[in-house]
Amino acid sequence: MDRIRSPIITAFHPVERTMVRDIGTFLRSRADGSSQASVNGRWDIVTEPVDTGIPDIEVVNGQTSLSTAAARNLASTTKSVPQMQNITSRWLLKLLPWVQVSAGTYRVNRRLTYQLGDGRVTFTSIGADVRVIPAELGELPALRGFGDPEVLEALADGFEQREYAPGEVIVEAGAPVDHVLLIAHGKVGKVGTGKYGDEIGLGILADGDYLGDRALLDEPGTHGFTARAATTCTVLALPAPAFRAMLDRSDALRAHVAAFRPDAAAPTNKHGEAEISLTSGHSGEPMLPGTYVDYELSPREYELSVAQTVLRVHSRVADLYNEPMNQVEQQLRLTVEALRERQEHELINNRAFGMLHNADLKQRIYTRTGPPTPDDMDELLSRRRSSHYFFAHPRAIAAFGRQCSARGLYPDTVDLNGKPVPAWRGVPILPCNKIPVTADGVTSILVMRTGEDDQGVIGLNQTGLPDEYQPGLSVRFMGIDDQAVIKYLVSAYFSAAVLVPDALGVLENVEVFHS
Repeated sequence: MDRIRSPIITAFHPVERTMVRDIGTFLRSRADGSSQASVNGRWDIVTEPVDTGIPDIEVVNGQTSLSTAAARNLASTTKSVPQMQNITSRWLLKLLPWVQVSAGTYRVNRRLTYQLGDGRVTFTSIGADVRVIPAELGELPALRGFGDPEVLEALADGFEQREYAPGEVIVEAGAPVDHVLLIAHGKVGKVGTGKYGDEIGLGILADGDYLGDRALLDEPGTHGFTARAATTCTVLALPAPAFRAMLDRSDALRAHVAAFRPDAAAPTNKHGEAEISLTSGHSGEPMLPGTYVDYELSPREYELSVAQTVLRVHSRVADLYNEPMNQVEQQLRLTVEALRERQEHELINNRAFGMLHNADLKQRIYTRTGPPTPDDMDELLSRRRSSHYFFAHPRAIAAFGRQCSARGLYPDTVDLNGKPVPAWRGVPILPCNKIPVTADGVTSILVMRTGEDDQGVIGLNQTGLPDEYQPGLSVRFMGIDDQAVIKYLVSAYFSAAVLVPDALGVLENVEVFHS
C-alpha cells in the first residue's frame, strides 16, 4: 500500500534560510514590502512533503477513482437509432407523380397503332455458334403472323454465320438487297451521304436488329445506306435464293408472303397511329373529309404489384426493452426502408412494368463509341418532346463526366428539392443504383417525362388502405404465436405506367469501365 503525502508550498529566503509555511503571509509580505522580504528582493518557492493527517488512499492497478465501466451501471448512454447502409436517395420514388388506383388496376387507353415487325430478334448460342430462334423470325415484317413451326425451323437453319472486324463494310449503299441480315452481336453503324457528298451517320444497329428484310419480297430493291461494323460483329445471313427455295416448298409461306404488302397498310402518322383525315389551306366549298379517332381494342392494363414481408418481434423484447427507443418502431422503420428500396428496384427491373423492359423499341438507342458521350445524351433527348429527368447508375454518371472533361465541357448544375445535382441541357441527372451494371461494365441510362398531364411516366398506388402506415404501405397485426412472437404483415402496393411511348427512353450498351 502506498502513502500519498500532500505537499505544502513554502517560501524560502535564500540568505537567512527562513521558511515561511503560510503562503498567504508570504504573498502579503511581497505586497507590502515587509522586513521578511529578501534583501535582493527575491524569494525561492519550494515544496516539501509534510504529514497532513489525511487518511491514506488505496491505489489498485494505478486507479484512484471510479471507473467508467462501473459508472455506466448508474447512467444511460446517449445512442443513435439503428443505422442501415442499404438506404439510398431513392430519387425515382420521390419524383414520380403517384396516381391513385382505387380499383387496383389502371388501364392506359391509346389511339389505335399499326406496328409491323419493329421488334428485335433473339438468338441462342452454343460455344461460338449462334442460331436464331425460329419463332423470332416473326419479328420480320414479311413473316409477322406466320406460325408454321416447321417452315420457320427450316428458315432458321438456312442462316449463315458471318464475322466482321471493326471498320469492315457489311453492306454497301446502292447494292442489291440479296440477304436478310440479323445482327446477333456487336454494333453496326449506318452511314449515308450528305447533301454535299460528305459522309453522315444515320444511327446504330446492335444486338437483335436486322436489315435487308426486303429480300423476302418480289422486288427487294437496293440498300439505302452503308452498314459498317463499329465493333467486332456476329451476323446471321439468309441468302435470297434459300428463301425462294422455301417458298417453292411451302404453300402456306408463299400465300402469306403474297398477301403481305408493305405499302398496303392503313394510313398512319409518323408514330404509327391511325390517321385522322383533315384538310387545310383550301378555298371555296370543297368536299371535307369525314373522320373519327380509333382506339386500341385491347388497351394495356397495369395491376398493382406488391412487396411484402412478415415482421417478427418477441413480446419480451417489445415489453421490456422500449427505453429510450421503441423496439417495434425501430424494427418497423428499417423494414419499411427495405421495402421502399425493393419497390424502386421493381419499378426499374420488373419485366411486367419495370422501365428498363417497357421502353418502346423505337425509344431505345445505342452509344456511339461505348461510354456515354454528350452526343449520346443529345440523341436521347431529341427522341421526345420534353424530358424531365435522367436516371443513371453512379458509375454511368461518372463515365459521362469523364467524357465531358475530355471535351472540355462542364455539365450544368441545377437545384432540385434544395439539393444541387448535375444536369445536361437543363435536365437533372439523378443517381439510381437499381439500374444494373453487368460484370463487363455495361449499363443503361433512362430519360423520362413524368405526369398524367404531360402524357408521361406515372407511379401507381392505392392510398387509404386498412392499417395504412405510409401512402400505399400498410402494417397489419397478425397476432402472437405459441412462441410469444408478435407478427406484423408489412405490404407495399405499387406499379408504374408509360402513358405514351415517347415518355420513356433508354440509352443502352453504356460502357462505364471505358477510359
